[in-house]
Amino acid sequence: MNKIMCLAVATLALTLGSCQSKREKENTVDHSQATIDSLQRVIAQSTSESEDMARTIQQIRDGFRQINEAEDRVIREQGEGSDQQMIVENMAFIQQTLRLNRARIADLQQQLRNANQTSKEAKNAYEVMIEEFNVQLESKSREIEDLRRQLAEKDIQIAEQGEQITHLNENVEELATKNAEKERTVMAQDQELHTAWYVFGTKKELREQNIIGKRDAVMQSSDFNKDYFTKIDIRVTKKIPLYSKSVELKTSHPSGSYSLDEDAQGMYTLRITDPDAFWSINKYLVILVK
Repeated sequence: MNKIMCLAVATLALTLGSCQSKREKENTVDHSQATIDSLQRVIAQSTSESEDMARTIQQIRDGFRQINEAEDRVIREQGEGSDQQMIVENMAFIQQTLRLNRARIADLQQQLRNANQTSKEAKNAYEVMIEEFNVQLESKSREIEDLRRQLAEKDIQIAEQGEQITHLNENVEELATKNAEKERTVMAQDQELHTAWYVFGTKKELREQNIIGKRDAVMQSSDFNKDYFTKIDIRVTKKIPLYSKSVELKTSHPSGSYSLDEDAQGMYTLRITDPDAFWSINKYLVILVK
């Protein structure tokens, strides 16, 4: 009898151990899946932020290149037979572009302050780059001021154009401010035009966030918990892994603009084949998964 009881206890212990191990594995899988989902959202947001800052950085670099080219034109025209009008126009262009670059650098600083998904290491690298841009800007400003003094010393007629240059610079400063504001507006409009939001989750999750109602219908966007959505640039994000074997799009999107691709494990990925058409009806994408 004692042997039978010992055998039963051992069997029960093994069974409980097996169940415990299975539960631990399931919990680990659930936790890993949640981590993957969160990471996917972070990557999408980080990509959008990086794209915005990369565009601004390129504009700043282009501005410095244009300044150097205009400066070279002025230097070549010094001396007898110089085209004084060309020199005046190029000096005015340089001043305008310096001011534009100053505004762009300020924009880049603001974008960095608003970057929520950019890593600390990346932010430090951007800050170093911004500091280098500011140093380059101040150095170039002093260089251009020295060039203006050289022009005044070498050619009295060019020196007499100083008032004209000053007057042009005043007009250019106003124009540069307007252009910078216009450029920021265009960038904001461009970003808004190509911005969309997506979310996927279980019925329970979506209901808790007021995204779908009791009959599984999508609620008004004004009722959404928008923090639960992932913001994307539709020109960049064209593939969304859903990590589920059962998916249903709850928002309307043209059928020919996307596909649901199934991998070897039966997990679906949404592939957007025609972004303009896909997002033409709705800039919010809601997907129900199980």
